[in-house]
Amino acid sequence: MEHAPAWLTNSLIYLSAAVIAVPLSRAIGLGSILGYLAAGIAIGPWGLGLVTNVEDILHFAEFGVVLMLFLIGLELEPRRLWSLRRPIFGWGSAQVLGCAVLLFAAGVAAGAPWRTSLVAALGLALSSTAIALQVMGERHLLPTSSGQAGFSILLFQDVAAIPILALIPLLGGVVDDGHAPGGPAWLEALRTVAVIGGIVLGGRLLLRPLLRIIARSRTQEIFTAAALLLVVAIAALMQMVGLSMALGAFLAGVLLAESEYRRELETDIEPFKGLLLGLFFIAVGMSIDFGVLARSPGTMALIVVALLALKAAVIWSIAGPMGIPAAERPVFTLLLAQGGEFAFVVFQAAAGARVFPAETSSLLIGAVAVSMLLTPLLLVLVDKFVLPRYSSGRRTLEEISTPQDAPVIIAGFGRYGQIIGRLLNAEGIRATVLDHDADMVEAARAFGYKVFYGDATRLDLLRTAGAETAHVLVVAVDDQEQSLRIIDLVREHFPHLELVARARDVTHWNALRDRGVVRVEREVFESSLRSGRTVLELLGHAPHEARRQAMRFRRHNLELFEKMYPHHRDRARMIAVVKAGRQQLEEQMARERAENEERKTKGDERMPGWDEGST
Repeated sequence: MEHAPAWLTNSLIYLSAAVIAVPLSRAIGLGSILGYLAAGIAIGPWGLGLVTNVEDILHFAEFGVVLMLFLIGLELEPRRLWSLRRPIFGWGSAQVLGCAVLLFAAGVAAGAPWRTSLVAALGLALSSTAIALQVMGERHLLPTSSGQAGFSILLFQDVAAIPILALIPLLGGVVDDGHAPGGPAWLEALRTVAVIGGIVLGGRLLLRPLLRIIARSRTQEIFTAAALLLVVAIAALMQMVGLSMALGAFLAGVLLAESEYRRELETDIEPFKGLLLGLFFIAVGMSIDFGVLARSPGTMALIVVALLALKAAVIWSIAGPMGIPAAERPVFTLLLAQGGEFAFVVFQAAAGARVFPAETSSLLIGAVAVSMLLTPLLLVLVDKFVLPRYSSGRRTLEEISTPQDAPVIIAGFGRYGQIIGRLLNAEGIRATVLDHDADMVEAARAFGYKVFYGDATRLDLLRTAGAETAHVLVVAVDDQEQSLRIIDLVREHFPHLELVARARDVTHWNALRDRGVVRVEREVFESSLRSGRTVLELLGHAPHEARRQAMRFRRHNLELFEKMYPHHRDRARMIAVVKAGRQQLEEQMARERAENEERKTKGDERMPGWDEGST
């Protein structure tokens, strides 16, 4: 009887460990990440010993982080990334340098050589992108101020890992003579610039036409393969010139953020990202060297405590100036205080360059892994004992779980959604109402409204809310980006739903029209128009005259919006259309005022009909 190949046996072990450990961990409230770490410890060299090739698995599983950065890049358009340049390079450098200085001082004070202290400080200053972004995504923190700040700092850390790795050969026994492994330093720099330039130009000029050609084949598996090939190729190019694979994937995602295939790419890559991230956390659990921990438990504990305490002090001190609300600072601080996956690479490179012995490298890697293992546990403690102090009496609500079958779904029950809900209720029409603001849900329930707590950007909650059988979805949420995510999700998975959307401004209105949503109402337009009528009446206009002028302005404004829409990406042309339309309206109304005055002077007080000019 033939033995099963190694890859099949290992796959069986990894999947079995994950399937057993993760549901148990979530069931007792510890989260999925801790479940993956525990699974890795259980099957690793210091557990049951079922898997021993930890390094190979860790290198492969790091591709999960690469896919995650690519998906994050898809959510960031270039102009939005440009708007984050200050927090990325400003606060990112403040966090890395501040943490590195304190950790370096602590290492020197403990009697470690300055080279060891410097490399250890730089490596420990980095945080886990995988864990931090995973937790932020699960808690819906990425759109918040703390989520944006954390993402900016983590992105800077990915960039900072490059010069840190370049510095290591200069500090160790392997001295750089000015030549890189692949040739002269200037040639390596030229290759680096060429690769980055190729990614940028290719993303702008080649990727979209290529994806369009592949999409025309109407073969889903080939599009999925093309999406994976894209990320793998860019990661390989970046590693070829010694740069971060994750950074290259993120850059490619940003370049495709405005592509019409963005959602398709996200849908295809998301399952692979989840599986590989889980494998990455399992590999981290397997990489914890409990032998080093057993030989030097005091030293290991001291490093972990110093790592978490000193980094937390720096991060907490910059959280205030960054404008992060007090209630979001504990989780923000804890997620960035842990060690990161890039530290594994830094310490392994330092041991190879003889900056410090392999024993020290194992000790530091173990400390980083333990800090990553402790973070989910500390998050549980923060949720239980720290965050309730900031909640100001807010209650934790259960998300919608019972399937609904109402013909209408209303996403968002603020001042806009409430009016629609009350009108439908008065007409005896059932509606399923979702809102992700716990305070709003509690307040609405106190007045007798049936409102469910849930995030309408989640596919599973939309299905539970009855999106597969409903006829109409009203998108009345406040946040513009959240509104557009809901629209994109519904267009892809529930194309039968009729959409009625709330637009906050012209930019939002255009974005909704780009997605094919035609039933769009600007939230303050009608009320502002009514106030304008009141002002005209107070200035002496007859009520019917004020109404006629307001209705004429309304009709003109709606027509002008339709004329502007084809040019909304061309600012100069759009401004010209607006100016011409405004001048036309002013001239038309001036002529009417002159005609009215002429009639009055002739003694003819008759005015145009009450409804003239209305729609």
